[in-house]
Amino acid sequence: MKIITWNVNGIRARGAQLVELIERERPDVLCLQELKAKREQVPEALCDLAGYWCYWHALSAYSGVGLHVKRDRFSEAPAFAHPGFDHETRIVEARIGNLSIASVYVPNGGKDYAAKLRFLEAMEDYAAEARDAGRSLIVCGDIIVARTDRDVHPKERKPNAIGQRPEERDLFERILGRGLIDVGRSLDPENDDLFTWWAPWRNLRQRNIGWRLDYVLATKDLARSALSCPVLREFGTSDHGPVVATFGD
Repeated sequence: MKIITWNVNGIRARGAQLVELIERERPDVLCLQELKAKREQVPEALCDLAGYWCYWHALSAYSGVGLHVKRDRFSEAPAFAHPGFDHETRIVEARIGNLSIASVYVPNGGKDYAAKLRFLEAMEDYAAEARDAGRSLIVCGDIIVARTDRDVHPKERKPNAIGQRPEERDLFERILGRGLIDVGRSLDPENDDLFTWWAPWRNLRQRNIGWRLDYVLATKDLARSALSCPVLREFGTSDHGPVVATFGD
């Protein structure tokens, strides 16, 4: 099973790139964030991707998440839903049998830092509920927290910067403590250059001076079968790179 998560930073600007990514990678599940467009503002070919069950959950010019599940991979149509803590179109979940897959776009925290912390606290409860119910869970998306200093290039480390603050990182660890594994880091534990976001100036992306903000988190039963989880740093013109997680049978 191949899962891609990508913060597109505006689907209307990245439509052709999204089609290219799908044709190249053929993901079984595609999670998108920061769509910045309502469904009716997006070309129909993107809203109804051939061969996928598609769900778009977005507002005009702000936030938004999408979730696309390949029909020939999952014979059962997913049940799409929004956990109770969803606001500003920031999370959609697909349930397929005992498996839940969520596409998540955490608030940045720049305008309302307390709201970001509340969202992360709710994510902890969400992960705990899945664990207690015995459900397999994959959470994909832009968490907007660099988990440790290693997840920020040394030139970008700022102790009080939002995304690097101790309370955010503590909440992230609490989410993981509810039975989730950070798949990218578990497969590449010593990589000091594993980033997913680069500020759009001074050629930071080309120089790989970035932050790791985008994640694939999976319950232990699934994480044990993870084979790879690279970041496609050179793909596309979003300020985020797609993350591609592949799981074995």
